[in-house]
Amino acid sequence: MDIRRTVLWMIFSFSLLLLWNNWQIHNGKPSLFGAPPAASTSESPAAANNATPSVPSAPTATAAPASTVPGAATPVPTRSEEIVITTDVLRLTFDTMGAQLVRAELLKYPATGQADKPTVLLDRSAGLNYVVQTGVVGAPSGQSFPTHQTPFRLVSQERELTGDNLVVTFEGESGGVKVTKTFTLHRGRYDIDVRHDLANVGAAPVTPSLYLQIERDGNDPADTSSFYHTFTGFAVYSDQDKFQKSTFSDIQKKKASYIKQADNGWIAVVQHYFATAWVPPQGKPRTNELLEVQPNLYAGRSIEAVGDIAPGAAARVDSHLWVGPQDQKAMAALAPGLELVVDYGWLTIIAKPLFTLMTWLHSILGNWGWTIVALTVLIKAVFYPLAAASYRSMARMKQVAPRLQALKEKYGDDKQKLNAAMMEMYRTEKINPLGGCLPMLVQIPVFISLYWVLLASVEMRGAPWILWVHDLSVRDPFFILPAIMMATMFLQIKLNPTPPDPIQAKVMMIMPLVFGGMMFFFPAGLVLYWCVNNILSIAQQWSITRAIQKKSEAAANR
Repeated sequence: MDIRRTVLWMIFSFSLLLLWNNWQIHNGKPSLFGAPPAASTSESPAAANNATPSVPSAPTATAAPASTVPGAATPVPTRSEEIVITTDVLRLTFDTMGAQLVRAELLKYPATGQADKPTVLLDRSAGLNYVVQTGVVGAPSGQSFPTHQTPFRLVSQERELTGDNLVVTFEGESGGVKVTKTFTLHRGRYDIDVRHDLANVGAAPVTPSLYLQIERDGNDPADTSSFYHTFTGFAVYSDQDKFQKSTFSDIQKKKASYIKQADNGWIAVVQHYFATAWVPPQGKPRTNELLEVQPNLYAGRSIEAVGDIAPGAAARVDSHLWVGPQDQKAMAALAPGLELVVDYGWLTIIAKPLFTLMTWLHSILGNWGWTIVALTVLIKAVFYPLAAASYRSMARMKQVAPRLQALKEKYGDDKQKLNAAMMEMYRTEKINPLGGCLPMLVQIPVFISLYWVLLASVEMRGAPWILWVHDLSVRDPFFILPAIMMATMFLQIKLNPTPPDPIQAKVMMIMPLVFGGMMFFFPAGLVLYWCVNNILSIAQQWSITRAIQKKSEAAANR
């Protein structure tokens, strides 16, 4: 049986499938591979009673059945003012209508292709509707507590960070409840402490519920690549069901699967490199909801019952908001599991240690490009025994290639006799025909994990290497690395045994063009890894092949 033919056709077919999938995504069609399925969970009775998108699930039986979170379709009063708050890493714009966060600029992360402008994560514009909101529901029939459509006023004075912390406070009153929203921003940090103080200024007891909400349209981010797919959508985390993702399409079709009732975890909107997340108080029951509030506008919210508040009394709810890059260390410190927004899929168990190793190397080298080079060298060193066995097998196969060709000519179309003669020759020469394939298959999960680490890590964004490579997260501007990759792949093919089948030989020669063509559009950091890996493989294969040749020549001269 000719193992090489099977392996080559598998590689070639998989390459064509990848190219077709990327073409489908480029033309606005869904990926052939779809989105990873979210963990299943049962529908809660409270969620089942949710009649319309604007009516949230009641978190407790005492919550008013008429409580509503206003959707975007509800008419919004026009009297509002935008307040700009600036720290060393964030420029935030709040709308006094509901004290909503309607724009967030990440000052340390330049926009793609515009080094003089910061990345805009949140915005309320014609091209992007992505905002953060909070409010209070549960008012008696005919009344309304302060929501994200209630006028608020700024009561704090400072608008720019001068010390280590900056406190921004808004007040709003409606339905006999006064709500004070306090946002505490910190130097060098993307997590914001958010406190809601609810005071009953009416004459009757109230039982309000607080909602924390993120609204976003279903459009892809502006810098989305057409040649590789990254997730954009909502995520819900809990100790019970762990990390659950929901695409906008699943939410629209009411097929999103996530935990509805919990007393821990968080909700988030995730996109390539960045995330926005609400972390409600832990240990308090809440209801999670993901829904479409109007065409192409989706909301993720957490609703928590505050409890009974007597006239003249008050209650306080502390929560946290993350608006920024997917900084795994900082996010893990903020809430358990929050670092999982950097989703490595089913290979997380391998990818996370690789990322930890990368960060350690970077702390020594100080350059992410050289970190990739060093990491590749370490991985090649770890897998040296396997790779050496593979190259030794291929070197022996190259030596017996003329004899294999002679057997093919001798037996012609008689496959049974040809295979028997080939197996006999393999036994005589102590060659394992799978020896060149199996060691490489063992390494594939590591290579795929490293691919996702390099693709998903925000640390690569805007990180330079040398000379012409100014950003490892975007394609090589002069296509030098992809050209080097293609050249090294051709050289590797020349070092391998020439397939006796002309079709196999042609497929082998096409492979560098296929993979190299794909790499023209991939981030430079990924291509750098493949170039270094290929160069090390060539050096290793050449040295092993040369040693075997010398050994054979010495044996022949005896």
